[in-house]
Amino acid sequence: MAEAHGIVIVGGGICGLATALALHRKGIASLVLEKSEVLRAEGAGIGVQANGWRALEQLGVAGELRKTAGLITSYHDVWMQGDKTTRDRYPVRTELRCLNRKDLIEALAKDLPAAAIRFGCRIAAVHEDPGGRGAAVLTMADGTTIKAKVLIGCDGGTNSVVARYLGLPPVRTIPRPVLRGFTSYPHGHPFENEFLRLRVGDFFIGRLTITDTLVHFFVTMPAPSAAGLAGADLRDVRDHVLKELEDHRCPAEITEVVRGSDPESLNLVTKFWYRPPWEVALGGFRKGAVTVAGDAMHAMGPFIGQGGSAGLEDAVVLARPLARAAGGAGEGEDDGEGVVGGAIEAYIRERRLRLALLSLESYIMGVLLVRSPSPVVKLACVAVLVLLGSKSLRHANFDCGRL
Repeated sequence: MAEAHGIVIVGGGICGLATALALHRKGIASLVLEKSEVLRAEGAGIGVQANGWRALEQLGVAGELRKTAGLITSYHDVWMQGDKTTRDRYPVRTELRCLNRKDLIEALAKDLPAAAIRFGCRIAAVHEDPGGRGAAVLTMADGTTIKAKVLIGCDGGTNSVVARYLGLPPVRTIPRPVLRGFTSYPHGHPFENEFLRLRVGDFFIGRLTITDTLVHFFVTMPAPSAAGLAGADLRDVRDHVLKELEDHRCPAEITEVVRGSDPESLNLVTKFWYRPPWEVALGGFRKGAVTVAGDAMHAMGPFIGQGGSAGLEDAVVLARPLARAAGGAGEGEDDGEGVVGGAIEAYIRERRLRLALLSLESYIMGVLLVRSPSPVVKLACVAVLVLLGSKSLRHANFDCGRL
């Protein structure tokens, strides 16, 4: 006999936990299936802008998280090309803080019931429930099965079993290795509360202050310079990155941040994942009572810093119609085409335009930063970004509404 649950969420990352918490706040139980054996807290820092903080407020965790990270008050862009250096500094007009991903994950998880997260669950396949009603049956790697009346895939942009069940195309990749980490300054760091964005040759470097004593950094490298780094000891990766930065005459204030980083905090990803904006605009995100959220729905590169915050928005928006459906459907009266199906359709309708515009903005920024477009393409990209309000950070002022 298959184990049966009302709502099953695949993936215990930011979006999966946020969705479970949003449902919990509405009095609805769910089960989160996470493939790892513990909470996944790798990934160093994550920037959260005003739209993400509004979602966190609805989830009831914004207050405690604000205590862990100070406000970032300005952007500082530095472009170094040969002997020429250009600088641009402007204020942050919305709330921006850089969180330790571990703090965010733990804040989302701690208010869930003890049995809400099940670890070590590797899903081999998802099938339609032969009994109908739009439900799904999940087959675990050990052969056990779980029946879900509602299935939500928050299982990431790569190898999402739920996205595959919905027939969504695999996400695309851009081979750009990124080294990330934290650097501690026990007696206080010397930096302003700013987001420094530095381009040196084909290297793109970011530095964000978290507290008076903690700094997050990332170094994005061209693929050829990082050949063979995958699987290497992260200390060796750091040494390789430092040498490359020094060869490119990167400022000492950056190389010292990387050199002084905590080795245990280092994290390397070898590529960016993204779903093209046309797939987000046109994709089929529902089959019966099955849908997706977060990166499984709209994986986007890090170019506008909205991947995590968009997933938080998804959680709040999805919980609203599901809560209404739970209150409006009697036991045994609903199927995937009925009240629950309508709730999922309402979620998709509300999210589609917002996510398509975010994906388009991120995609265009990626073209400008990674692909070295022709002058004509570059001009077209800049024109679209102006229309999207990218410079004014219009995307960060979005409000997903009350839970």
